Amino acid sequence: MKRSSIGGRVLAAALGFAMLGPTAFAAAPARSAEATVMIDNFTFNPSRLTVKAGTTVTWNNEDDIPHTVAASAKAFKSKALDTGDKFSFTFATPGQYEYFCSLHPHMTGTIVVEAMTGSNGAQ
Repeated sequence: MKRSSIGGRVLAAALGFAMLGPTAFAAAPARSAEATVMIDNFTFNPSRLTVKAGTTVTWNNEDDIPHTVAASAKAFKSKALDTGDKFSFTFATPGQYEYFCSLHPHMTGTIVVEAMTGSNGAQ
């Protein structure tokens, strides 16, 4: 009768994990935050969005006509976005960013960018 060696199997498993090295279980790098604004029925939705610095905001044109996304202070401006087109901008600096559609100026929106805070509450 052959005896199984549980201890031997545990040792082999431990050696296998050790051979993977420390990077095998390293945490994935932090992803930057993302947010979306939908363009539809001549509106930006949401019309006011608050995000942390470093967030990439993507505008998706779901309307059946072209629109643009243009910052009032000229920090960013898209080309004309046809139905299904997208435009993205990463907000690195805290502040308030007013924007509009240059083809339909009554369409307006605001992105409020807050400073990142550390785990100890420091900014």
